[in-house]
Amino acid sequence: MIDLRSDTVSRPTPQMRHAMADAPVGDDVYGDDPTIRALERRTAELLGKDDAVFMVSGTMTNQVALRVHTEAGDEVLADVAAHIAVLERGAPAVLSGLTIRALPGRNGVFTPADVHVAIRDPHPFLPATQPPLKLLCLENTHNLGGGSVWPLEDVLAVAAAARMHGLALHLDGARLWNAAVATGVSEAELAAPFDTVSVCFSKGLGAPVGSALAGPRDLVARARRFKALFGGGIRQGGIVAAGAAFALDHHRGRLAQDHARARRLAERLAALPGVELDPATVQTNIVRFRLRASDAAAFVQRCFVAGVHMLPAGRSGVRAVTHLDVDDADIDRAADVIERVLAAGPGCPPARPDR
Repeated sequence: MIDLRSDTVSRPTPQMRHAMADAPVGDDVYGDDPTIRALERRTAELLGKDDAVFMVSGTMTNQVALRVHTEAGDEVLADVAAHIAVLERGAPAVLSGLTIRALPGRNGVFTPADVHVAIRDPHPFLPATQPPLKLLCLENTHNLGGGSVWPLEDVLAVAAAARMHGLALHLDGARLWNAAVATGVSEAELAAPFDTVSVCFSKGLGAPVGSALAGPRDLVARARRFKALFGGGIRQGGIVAAGAAFALDHHRGRLAQDHARARRLAERLAALPGVELDPATVQTNIVRFRLRASDAAAFVQRCFVAGVHMLPAGRSGVRAVTHLDVDDADIDRAADVIERVLAAGPGCPPARPDR
């Protein structure tokens, strides 16, 4: 099976497993796991922040960040398709009592004008009736935007607009490593405009578990409180943190291979009848395409039977993501399977996998 559902499906390499098995550990709840502490220092350094706190998932780091910056009843600005708003199971409302106000991004990227328009003027007669707007969130790269990258100049312009209105800034940088490779701009420079930044080790970097939230020392100290409050204490977590540390040191540079393979797949698919896809929109490791005359769920099921696993996205959309476990031959075979399934048509039996 060629699994293109997500870059989260990759498996630890043998070298990563050895690093995990040999990791010195303590008790993270007491703050004395040496492998976690080392990973946190390394992450903070790479992101240009004072400190960082290791957690089990990107959803947890994002939700802890929201809680750090806000109080119940506050409002947060984010793109209409932001992961933090639509893919974290309603957590902002449940865990922190927040409302997310959607901005009209294009592939996840919005403008300073969008921010200015979203800022409500105080009601002239009832100024206390409106929820306080406290935080602006960006996502780079943007998942539902097809792995789109925020250009640095756009980040700086939007950040300046947010600061004009007194907003704090959080970056959902789950795939910030991909953005840095795609742009040639360091993670620290991409993270610099933000008060807090979340990064993930278990996507393109290929670790089995883990994300981190970085920022100023006082905010990270507050984040540690909410990590524990949300049930995030992981005791001998150095075992999994060692996998994240190995990924950080050995797998960042190879992300360019994932990007090249995504473009290779996009170019093959764009040439197929029945597929709508502009390869120029594929900036990192996520390929999103539309089917002109096929139901996405049925198409994905037929591809699965033939040996390629992808995800449907709505009625006609499909997502494929390249990662550590996918090589050039896999990309070519996946494209062949997709072509064969499309050629067979929706009424035919599922295509058989290559042997």
